Amino acid sequence: MKREEIELLAPAGSYEGFEAAIGAGADAVYVGGAAFGARAYAKNFGEEELLRAIDTAHIHGRKLYLTVNTLLKNRELSEQLYDYLLPYYKEGLDAVIVQDMGVFKMIREMFPGMHLHASTQMTVTGPEGMKFLEEQGASRVVTARELSLEEIRRMHETSPIEIESFVHGALCYSYSGQCLMSSILGGRSGNRGRCAQPCRLPYQTALCCGENGRRSEKRKAQELCPLSLKDISTIEILPQILEVGVTSLKIEGRMKQPGYTAGVTSVYRKYLDLLFEKGAENYRVAEEDKRYLLDLFNRGGSCTGYYQMQNGPSMMAFSNEKKTGDVSPVLRKKKEKIQGTFILFPGSPAILDVSCRGIHGFASVGEVQYAQNQPLTEERIRSQMEKLGNTEYEWENLEIQMDENIFIPMKMLNEARREALESLENELLKPYKREENNGKKRLSEDAGRKADSPKQKNLPIYISCEEKSTALALYKREGIHGMYLNADAMEVCLDDCVSRGMEMYLSLPHIMRGEMPRELLTRIREWMDRGMTGFLVRNLETFAVLRKAGLAEKCVLDHSMYTWNDEAADFWKDQKVLRNTVPLELNEGEIRHRDNRDSEMLIYGYLPLMISAQCVHKNLYGCNHKEEGVTLKDRYDKEFTAKCICNPWKTENTDFCIPCYNIIYNSIPYGLLKEKSQIDRLGVSSLRLAFTIEKPQDAVKIYEEFRAVYRDGKNPPKREYTKGHFKRGAE
Repeated sequence: MKREEIELLAPAGSYEGFEAAIGAGADAVYVGGAAFGARAYAKNFGEEELLRAIDTAHIHGRKLYLTVNTLLKNRELSEQLYDYLLPYYKEGLDAVIVQDMGVFKMIREMFPGMHLHASTQMTVTGPEGMKFLEEQGASRVVTARELSLEEIRRMHETSPIEIESFVHGALCYSYSGQCLMSSILGGRSGNRGRCAQPCRLPYQTALCCGENGRRSEKRKAQELCPLSLKDISTIEILPQILEVGVTSLKIEGRMKQPGYTAGVTSVYRKYLDLLFEKGAENYRVAEEDKRYLLDLFNRGGSCTGYYQMQNGPSMMAFSNEKKTGDVSPVLRKKKEKIQGTFILFPGSPAILDVSCRGIHGFASVGEVQYAQNQPLTEERIRSQMEKLGNTEYEWENLEIQMDENIFIPMKMLNEARREALESLENELLKPYKREENNGKKRLSEDAGRKADSPKQKNLPIYISCEEKSTALALYKREGIHGMYLNADAMEVCLDDCVSRGMEMYLSLPHIMRGEMPRELLTRIREWMDRGMTGFLVRNLETFAVLRKAGLAEKCVLDHSMYTWNDEAADFWKDQKVLRNTVPLELNEGEIRHRDNRDSEMLIYGYLPLMISAQCVHKNLYGCNHKEEGVTLKDRYDKEFTAKCICNPWKTENTDFCIPCYNIIYNSIPYGLLKEKSQIDRLGVSSLRLAFTIEKPQDAVKIYEEFRAVYRDGKNPPKREYTKGHFKRGAE
């Protein structure tokens, strides 16, 4: 890989941080503006600062990327996005980092030529998802942090677009974009850049064991932070990361101080340069530089992340103690070296030619005079011209061609310098400037402002079951329009359900890593021949695989495939999916302003707060390859179940090398048992009850209660449910 193809990408939460990153050797900087960034609590940039940063980056031959990596509501998309981005687009912003497919679609249409980077919030976990995004117009994918080197290699071999991966900084416990914990518990959504970091808090833990879910007495202390990961530091494995095809090395830390940015960036700049100078075979990292990185910031040390291991306790901090050492990074302001020729002869204007990287700026001012008394010396002129102040430049060479007997006012020297530098700056920035697009500028004024849909009765009810035993207890119940089942339950229930006219969908993993098991592919073909309707899809990689197989039209998108706005829903409609699921973080009013005609609504379920590559059971109690649970008790005595998903595909002989994951469920179920009248007016196409950690007999009882209310018009019984965001919404 060529040196010029590799980018060191640094964070900046303020203009001072941006200057620190550029001064420390970053090739590119990513920042957040006043809106739509996934670090809403960083200082972030105002419009004037951001325009200045775009220009400054380009003066130094660097790039600047803007985070628009949150999920947008209809009104934000229709009323704010275009006006927000237009000044930066015209100024020459290099790329936008995006999570929301509606935002992706709109930027592609409104701002042609703008590079689109698929955020790590999209949870891109494999080659087919990356290839799909390439086809949609992405120029770069930011990989999920959980991927191994080999997985990234396969992505690079599949698609030619750029790969950006995190090399230093904080690790989220959850797959980015798949965390609702802060949102559901406190109303501060990670999908809106407002994460309150509940994963850094202490929890008591206990094992759940046995078929009846009895808890063991093996309980960990309250002081333990079982979800708190160490920070990642990959300075020692940079050669391996580059070798698999990563082109942008991303440092995390827009919430950190400029000194942190400068310190970390400078170390990675040093070793990236050494790697290209000496080669991978001679690459060594000095102990003092490893210590320096730890002293800048650490939580119980550091780790190399998921590049070389799937998960495990060595990656965990088990505390939220933030440590720093006695280091004070120097903040350097980068200066661009310029060359100049200054021509001063009596009777002619003062002419200054300034150049940078082969680009020239000119000034021709006033008239040089013969000296009446004491002529100006070259030293005096040079001293005045070298006063470049707080500009982005410093003289590498200034040649002064002059008569020995001249006079020129100091203000004319200043004017020549100022005009020449302005001319040079204009020429340096000219290639980046863009004109406003004459095509689609914004959504119509009525977008997202939908009147109440006609009241609907007896909407179809679908059931999803994560456990085979629950499916077997429910599948013969009356009133079920269709079921979403894992492979183990599908084999048992399919024929009977199809014979009774039910729609049957195969539930696919929340996270897809690697290929679908061959034996499952064989079964899928058999099941479809026997009447299976389609698939419940929870992630981009799974959808891309099914689309490649010509099965997009049989896909139902789960709530984790976000469709907060109508543009996102339209994007997926263009992909021919059957329907989507109403997002869990919108409130009733926001759902009402959304097009729900092709949407299913969840009305019951223990909501998944986190999907994690880590395993609470393995990290605290060891791994036994059994799909058992661990309870987490918080400071308010609420208990959350962390379920081990050792066998994501639910086939009998799934190899243990397929990455497992944990799902952490909310402490009480979400239920809209009393909200039937409101839901009837939302215009959704169907309803769903999701059964996960309930006992089979409890699931049957809950289904019957909801059926009695939603199909038979009965009064709802008393049950303890959370309404999630249906009333309050997310920030």
